[in-house]
Amino acid sequence: MTAGHEGRRHVLGALRLVREGSFAAPDDYPQPGFFCDGPQAVFSFMAPYAAREEVEVFWILALNAQHQVIRNRPLSISRGILDSAMVHPREVFRTAIQANAASIIAVHNHPSGDPTPSTEDKMITISLKAAGTLLGIPLRDHVVIGGGRYVSFSAAGDL
Repeated sequence: MTAGHEGRRHVLGALRLVREGSFAAPDDYPQPGFFCDGPQAVFSFMAPYAAREEVEVFWILALNAQHQVIRNRPLSISRGILDSAMVHPREVFRTAIQANAASIIAVHNHPSGDPTPSTEDKMITISLKAAGTLLGIPLRDHVVIGGGRYVSFSAAGDL
């Protein structure tokens, strides 16, 4: 192996560590077994994650049968660009199945600060709901966070 190739491998390893690294939770962050009992709880749980992002990120909260967040953290599905992130039901439910989720809540941020769902947000929600029904892992909600506010598909009657 050449020295240039070895140096490149080192840089890629460093980049991988940055991307896969986790953020420390604030002191008042919910303890393990956090119960998601509605969109306000989801927003409170996810606001520290969404506030740190400058690009659109799509997460799921994998819930156990008691609606507690498995692993006490969101599971990142996709990191996008400033105003979009690629999301496909296949990746969402692969992650949900691997986490042994009984149900899921989809969450993503809008770095623009406007949490109003886009047409694409509405379309992926319909797809996720259908896939979740088929797989027996229901989509409980889809919450969009932006500018310290949120929009919940379930609260709006769109789920």
